[in-house]
Amino acid sequence: MPSWKAAPQVFDQRTSYEKWLDQEALPVIKGFYIEDLKSVDLAPWERKGGRGTYINLEGTGGTNDAYVVEIAPGGNLKPEKYMFEELIYVLSGRGATTIWNEGGKKQTFEWQAGSLFSPPLNVWRQHFNGQGDQPVRLLGVTTAPMVMNLFHNHKFIFDNYFVFNDRYDGEDTYFSGNGKTYPGRVWESNFIPDVPTFKLTEWKERGAGGRNVMFELSNNTMAAHISEFPVGTYKKGHRHGPGAHVILINGEGYSLLWQEGHPKTRVDWHAGSLFVPPDMWFHQHFNVGGTPARYLALRWGSQKYRMSGNMGLTNEKIMSTGNQIEYENEDPEIRLMFESELARRGVQSKMAEFFGGK
Repeated sequence: MPSWKAAPQVFDQRTSYEKWLDQEALPVIKGFYIEDLKSVDLAPWERKGGRGTYINLEGTGGTNDAYVVEIAPGGNLKPEKYMFEELIYVLSGRGATTIWNEGGKKQTFEWQAGSLFSPPLNVWRQHFNGQGDQPVRLLGVTTAPMVMNLFHNHKFIFDNYFVFNDRYDGEDTYFSGNGKTYPGRVWESNFIPDVPTFKLTEWKERGAGGRNVMFELSNNTMAAHISEFPVGTYKKGHRHGPGAHVILINGEGYSLLWQEGHPKTRVDWHAGSLFVPPDMWFHQHFNVGGTPARYLALRWGSQKYRMSGNMGLTNEKIMSTGNQIEYENEDPEIRLMFESELARRGVQSKMAEFFGGK
């Protein structure tokens, strides 16, 4: 008769991604929040040829990750290609990137602090610092955890010569910054030259006079958006799936994050801060500074190449499904906290108009 007595643990309990991360021999930042991406400590990164750190915040749920990499003055990173998607935001400096398909022609485009772009899946890419006196810092958000855990084969991921011509076929204007608009505040492009000044469209559904644009980049399953809301206001509480990396571009304030029925966690932010709301946790953003607050979210949720479930951005007025809390239904303590914070700073609240003048 077979014995059903539990056997000793024989398998390494780390995921394939976690094993690979250990091999990278870099620092890994965890938790809910990073106060300033421009000042995080970095270490030599052999694979990329620069200095870097990984970022695995709680809210990713293991679905995506982030990193910061620094390029020395006048230097460059090594050429690379891989089978996971990547969105890149330029934190500081200016430079250029050269892109090419296996066996194809090369093309180069320039970027600056505030630029956003996405090297297409499995293309060769090499990044260059265009300054001789200052380093460059790039923030990348990638799908590496899901890809590593699914295939658990490094050769397939890093030495795969398949060319995704449907994503990129060497088009001369691919990184020109030109784009196409779609209904719902959607802009499809592969290069956003300047996120801090990109023109936004009114988005009444999220409240407080906010403005927004949704980005589709490089035929990815990941996407991005910019949101901005005025001085003395806050947005409606809402929730969605994991992995939305929220980078503050301008402004000063805080966000509340909470699971339904649980205490709230507060994170204070300013330009350069990063946080990731956990899977289906409500979160709400509050502007307590003297300028409009603008943030960039690098996330799951392409509208062009949808994935199932709640991984994407909650995009509608959806109190009926429980994913957005209308102002009249929120915990009264939320507004009291906000008004108290504004009074302490000498900033006037503009929320009365959204509560029927009260």
